Amino acid sequence: MPDLLGENVERLDVIGNISRDLTRYPDHRGGSRLGGAALFLSLAAAKTGLRAVLVCILGNDLAHLPEAPGLDTLDWSAQVQVDGMSTTFDLEYDLQGELIRVGTDYGVAEGLTEHALRHVDLYPHGTYHVCCRRPLDVAAVLDRLGRNGTDFSVDFFLPSAEEMIRAAARWLPKATTVFVNAAEYRLLEQVIGPGALPEVVITDGPRAAVVHHFGCQVASAVPPPHPPREVSGAGDTLAGTFLAHRSQGATAAQALAEATAAAARYVAAPSLPIPASRRG
Repeated sequence: MPDLLGENVERLDVIGNISRDLTRYPDHRGGSRLGGAALFLSLAAAKTGLRAVLVCILGNDLAHLPEAPGLDTLDWSAQVQVDGMSTTFDLEYDLQGELIRVGTDYGVAEGLTEHALRHVDLYPHGTYHVCCRRPLDVAAVLDRLGRNGTDFSVDFFLPSAEEMIRAAARWLPKATTVFVNAAEYRLLEQVIGPGALPEVVITDGPRAAVVHHFGCQVASAVPPPHPPREVSGAGDTLAGTFLAHRSQGATAAQALAEATAAAARYVAAPSLPIPASRRG
Protein backbone atom coordinates (compact mmCIF):
# COMPACT_ATOMS: atom_id res chain seq x y z
CA MET A 1 0.00 0.00 0.00
CA PRO A 2 1.44 3.46 -0.82
CA ASP A 3 2.45 5.82 1.94
CA LEU A 4 -0.81 7.48 2.89
CA LEU A 5 0.79 10.74 3.98
CA GLY A 6 3.03 11.14 0.95
CA GLU A 7 6.74 10.59 0.63
CA ASN A 8 7.74 14.25 0.73
CA VAL A 9 5.86 15.58 3.73
CA GLU A 10 8.20 17.89 5.64
CA ARG A 11 5.74 19.55 7.98
CA LEU A 12 2.80 18.53 10.15
CA ASP A 13 0.47 21.20 11.54
CA VAL A 14 -1.02 19.95 14.81
CA ILE A 15 -4.30 21.48 15.99
CA GLY A 16 -4.92 20.97 19.70
CA ASN A 17 -4.42 22.01 23.30
CA ILE A 18 -1.36 22.60 25.44
CA SER A 19 -2.14 22.37 29.11
CA ARG A 20 -1.07 22.33 32.72
CA ASP A 21 -1.83 18.84 34.04
CA LEU A 22 -2.14 17.22 37.41
CA THR A 23 -2.01 13.42 37.23
CA ARG A 24 -2.93 11.15 40.15
CA TYR A 25 -2.39 7.41 40.74
CA PRO A 26 -3.33 5.23 43.74
CA ASP A 27 0.36 4.53 44.45
CA HIS A 28 1.13 8.27 44.66
CA ARG A 29 2.78 8.54 41.26
CA GLY A 30 1.97 11.62 39.22
CA GLY A 31 1.99 15.30 40.00
CA SER A 32 2.03 18.62 38.18
CA ARG A 33 3.45 18.59 34.67
CA LEU A 34 3.20 20.08 31.23
CA GLY A 35 0.59 18.37 29.09
CA GLY A 36 -1.70 18.48 26.10
CA ALA A 37 -2.15 16.08 23.21
CA ALA A 38 -0.84 18.59 20.67
CA LEU A 39 2.38 19.05 22.62
CA PHE A 40 3.21 15.37 23.14
CA LEU A 41 2.33 14.44 19.58
CA SER A 42 4.40 17.30 18.18
CA LEU A 43 7.42 16.50 20.35
CA ALA A 44 7.36 12.89 19.18
CA ALA A 45 7.02 13.88 15.53
CA ALA A 46 9.84 16.41 15.82
CA LYS A 47 12.10 13.86 17.52
CA THR A 48 11.63 11.63 14.49
CA GLY A 49 12.62 14.43 12.12
CA LEU A 50 9.28 15.94 11.09
CA ARG A 51 8.71 19.69 11.36
CA ALA A 52 5.86 19.96 13.86
CA VAL A 53 3.89 23.22 13.83
CA LEU A 54 1.74 23.83 16.91
CA VAL A 55 -1.63 25.39 16.10
CA CYS A 56 -2.64 26.26 19.65
CA ILE A 57 -3.51 29.04 22.09
CA LEU A 58 -1.36 29.81 25.11
CA GLY A 59 -2.51 31.74 28.15
CA ASN A 60 -0.36 34.11 30.16
CA ASP A 61 0.82 31.25 32.37
CA LEU A 62 2.38 29.33 29.45
CA ALA A 63 3.29 32.23 27.17
CA HIS A 64 6.99 31.56 27.78
CA LEU A 65 6.95 28.01 26.39
CA PRO A 66 8.32 28.92 22.94
CA GLU A 67 11.47 30.16 24.69
CA ALA A 68 11.82 27.18 27.04
CA PRO A 69 14.83 24.87 26.73
CA GLY A 70 13.88 21.50 25.29
CA LEU A 71 10.87 22.84 23.42
CA ASP A 72 12.88 24.61 20.73
CA THR A 73 12.58 21.63 18.38
CA LEU A 74 8.98 22.69 17.76
CA ASP A 75 7.71 25.31 15.34
CA TRP A 76 5.73 27.82 17.42
CA SER A 77 4.94 30.16 14.53
CA ALA A 78 1.23 29.20 14.54
CA GLN A 79 0.58 29.67 18.26
CA VAL A 80 -1.19 32.73 19.61
CA GLN A 81 -1.07 34.15 23.11
CA VAL A 82 -4.23 35.39 24.82
CA ASP A 83 -4.82 37.02 28.18
CA GLY A 84 -6.10 34.41 30.61
CA MET A 85 -5.16 30.96 31.84
CA SER A 86 -4.23 28.01 29.68
CA THR A 87 -6.17 24.75 29.72
CA THR A 88 -5.81 22.68 32.90
CA PHE A 89 -6.52 18.98 33.36
CA ASP A 90 -6.88 17.00 36.60
CA LEU A 91 -6.43 13.35 35.54
CA GLU A 92 -7.00 10.41 37.88
CA TYR A 93 -5.84 6.93 36.85
CA ASP A 94 -6.09 3.46 38.36
CA LEU A 95 -3.08 1.19 38.88
CA GLN A 96 -3.54 -0.29 35.39
CA GLY A 97 -3.23 3.15 33.83
CA GLU A 98 -6.91 3.48 32.92
CA LEU A 99 -8.35 6.98 33.21
CA ILE A 100 -11.15 7.00 35.77
CA ARG A 101 -11.83 10.71 36.30
CA VAL A 102 -10.99 13.96 34.56
CA GLY A 103 -11.56 17.55 35.59
CA THR A 104 -11.06 20.33 33.04
CA ASP A 105 -10.90 24.09 32.76
CA TYR A 106 -10.44 24.98 29.09
CA GLY A 107 -9.37 28.56 29.70
CA VAL A 108 -8.13 30.39 26.62
CA ALA A 109 -8.55 27.24 24.49
CA GLU A 110 -12.21 28.25 24.07
CA GLY A 111 -10.88 30.29 21.14
CA LEU A 112 -9.06 27.40 19.46
CA THR A 113 -11.67 26.73 16.76
CA GLU A 114 -11.57 30.27 15.41
CA HIS A 115 -7.76 30.26 15.46
CA ALA A 116 -7.56 26.84 13.76
CA LEU A 117 -9.94 27.88 10.97
CA ARG A 118 -7.91 31.03 10.29
CA HIS A 119 -4.74 28.95 10.12
CA VAL A 120 -6.29 26.38 7.77
CA ASP A 121 -7.39 29.21 5.48
CA LEU A 122 -3.82 30.51 5.40
CA TYR A 123 -2.36 27.06 4.71
CA PRO A 124 -5.10 25.15 2.90
CA HIS A 125 -2.80 22.59 1.30
CA GLY A 126 -0.74 21.55 4.31
CA THR A 127 -0.81 18.27 6.19
CA TYR A 128 -2.70 18.39 9.48
CA HIS A 129 -3.31 16.36 12.60
CA VAL A 130 -6.43 17.26 14.58
CA CYS A 131 -6.56 16.36 18.27
CA CYS A 132 -10.32 15.87 18.57
CA ARG A 133 -10.87 17.25 22.06
CA ARG A 134 -13.23 19.71 23.66
CA PRO A 135 -13.60 22.65 23.25
CA LEU A 136 -12.64 22.34 19.56
CA ASP A 137 -15.54 22.40 17.08
CA VAL A 138 -14.33 19.27 15.32
CA ALA A 139 -17.04 19.31 12.66
CA ALA A 140 -16.17 22.85 11.59
CA VAL A 141 -12.43 22.16 11.38
CA LEU A 142 -12.75 18.83 9.57
CA ASP A 143 -15.30 20.30 7.16
CA ARG A 144 -12.83 23.03 6.21
CA LEU A 145 -10.02 20.51 5.75
CA GLY A 146 -12.26 18.14 3.80
CA ARG A 147 -13.52 20.83 1.44
CA ASN A 148 -9.92 21.90 0.80
CA GLY A 149 -8.89 18.34 -0.04
CA THR A 150 -6.27 18.60 2.70
CA ASP A 151 -4.45 15.54 4.09
CA PHE A 152 -5.32 15.12 7.76
CA SER A 153 -5.22 12.56 10.56
CA VAL A 154 -7.17 12.53 13.83
CA ASP A 155 -7.16 11.12 17.33
CA PHE A 156 -9.59 11.15 20.25
CA PHE A 157 -9.72 11.31 24.06
CA LEU A 158 -11.87 8.68 25.75
CA PRO A 159 -13.99 10.96 28.03
CA SER A 160 -15.26 12.86 24.97
CA ALA A 161 -14.67 10.19 22.31
CA GLU A 162 -18.29 9.24 21.66
CA GLU A 163 -19.33 12.86 21.09
CA MET A 164 -16.26 13.64 18.99
CA ILE A 165 -16.40 10.47 16.87
CA ARG A 166 -20.03 11.22 16.01
CA ALA A 167 -19.13 14.82 15.18
CA ALA A 168 -16.22 13.68 13.00
CA ALA A 169 -17.87 10.63 11.38
CA ARG A 170 -18.75 12.28 8.08
CA TRP A 171 -15.12 13.15 7.39
CA LEU A 172 -13.30 10.13 8.84
CA PRO A 173 -13.19 8.20 5.52
CA LYS A 174 -11.12 11.11 4.18
CA ALA A 175 -8.59 10.90 7.04
CA THR A 176 -5.21 9.41 6.21
CA THR A 177 -5.00 7.85 9.69
CA VAL A 178 -7.39 7.55 12.63
CA PHE A 179 -5.85 6.85 16.05
CA VAL A 180 -8.00 5.21 18.76
CA ASN A 181 -7.52 3.05 21.82
CA ALA A 182 -9.42 -0.21 22.23
CA ALA A 183 -12.41 1.40 23.97
CA GLU A 184 -12.59 4.20 21.41
CA TYR A 185 -12.43 1.63 18.60
CA ARG A 186 -15.59 0.01 19.92
CA LEU A 187 -17.28 3.41 19.79
CA LEU A 188 -15.93 3.92 16.28
CA GLU A 189 -17.44 0.61 15.16
CA GLN A 190 -20.86 1.77 16.37
CA VAL A 191 -20.70 4.98 14.35
CA ILE A 192 -18.91 4.05 11.13
CA GLY A 193 -17.87 0.76 9.55
CA PRO A 194 -14.09 0.42 9.96
CA GLY A 195 -13.97 -0.96 6.41
CA ALA A 196 -14.55 2.59 5.18
CA LEU A 197 -11.37 3.91 6.82
CA PRO A 198 -8.03 3.86 4.98
CA GLU A 199 -5.91 3.44 8.10
CA VAL A 200 -6.79 2.95 11.76
CA VAL A 201 -4.19 2.55 14.51
CA ILE A 202 -5.63 0.83 17.60
CA THR A 203 -3.70 0.85 20.86
CA ASP A 204 -4.43 -1.16 24.00
CA GLY A 205 -2.05 -0.06 26.75
CA PRO A 206 0.74 -2.62 27.24
CA ARG A 207 -0.98 -5.07 24.90
CA ALA A 208 -0.49 -5.32 21.15
CA ALA A 209 -1.22 -2.30 18.99
CA VAL A 210 -2.56 -3.02 15.51
CA VAL A 211 -3.07 -1.22 12.21
CA HIS A 212 -6.11 -1.81 10.01
CA HIS A 213 -6.37 -0.79 6.36
CA PHE A 214 -10.02 -0.69 5.26
CA GLY A 215 -10.91 -3.10 8.07
CA CYS A 216 -8.10 -5.61 7.46
CA GLN A 217 -5.25 -5.96 9.95
CA VAL A 218 -1.91 -5.25 8.28
CA ALA A 219 0.42 -4.80 11.25
CA SER A 220 0.76 -5.63 14.94
CA ALA A 221 3.37 -4.73 17.55
CA VAL A 222 3.63 -5.35 21.28
CA PRO A 223 5.21 -2.44 23.18
CA PRO A 224 8.49 -3.32 24.90
CA PRO A 225 7.86 -3.87 28.62
CA HIS A 226 8.80 -0.83 30.69
CA PRO A 227 7.45 -0.13 34.19
CA PRO A 228 5.15 2.88 33.72
CA ARG A 229 5.86 6.10 35.56
CA GLU A 230 3.39 8.23 33.61
CA VAL A 231 0.87 7.01 31.02
CA SER A 232 -0.80 10.32 30.12
CA GLY A 233 0.59 11.27 26.73
CA ALA A 234 1.70 7.78 25.70
CA GLY A 235 -0.89 7.52 22.94
CA ASP A 236 0.03 10.97 21.62
CA THR A 237 3.70 9.96 21.56
CA LEU A 238 2.80 6.84 19.61
CA ALA A 239 0.71 8.83 17.12
CA GLY A 240 3.37 11.48 16.52
CA THR A 241 6.07 8.87 16.00
CA PHE A 242 3.87 6.81 13.67
CA LEU A 243 2.95 9.82 11.53
CA ALA A 244 6.56 10.95 11.24
CA HIS A 245 7.78 7.54 10.12
CA ARG A 246 4.90 7.15 7.66
CA SER A 247 5.68 10.57 6.20
CA GLN A 248 9.25 9.37 5.61
CA GLY A 249 8.10 6.35 3.63
CA ALA A 250 7.95 3.66 6.31
CA THR A 251 5.42 0.87 5.98
CA ALA A 252 2.62 0.62 8.52
CA ALA A 253 4.44 -2.27 10.22
CA GLN A 254 7.72 -0.37 10.42
CA ALA A 255 6.05 2.78 11.69
CA LEU A 256 4.05 0.87 14.30
CA ALA A 257 7.15 -0.89 15.63
CA GLU A 258 8.93 2.46 16.05
CA ALA A 259 5.83 4.08 17.55
CA THR A 260 5.18 1.41 20.18
CA ALA A 261 8.84 1.51 21.20
CA ALA A 262 8.70 5.31 21.55
CA ALA A 263 5.52 5.10 23.65
CA ALA A 264 7.14 2.50 25.92
CA ARG A 265 10.15 4.75 26.45
CA TYR A 266 7.83 7.65 27.18
CA VAL A 267 5.90 5.92 29.97
CA ALA A 268 9.17 4.96 31.69
CA ALA A 269 10.63 8.48 31.57
CA PRO A 270 10.08 11.35 34.01
CA SER A 271 7.17 13.69 33.35
CA LEU A 272 7.72 16.90 31.43
CA PRO A 273 7.96 19.69 34.04
CA ILE A 274 6.36 23.07 33.56
CA PRO A 275 9.32 25.33 32.74
CA ALA A 276 9.83 28.38 34.92
CA SER A 277 9.16 31.68 33.22
CA ARG A 278 12.23 33.79 32.55
CA ARG A 279 10.06 36.84 33.02
CA GLY A 280 9.42 36.11 36.66
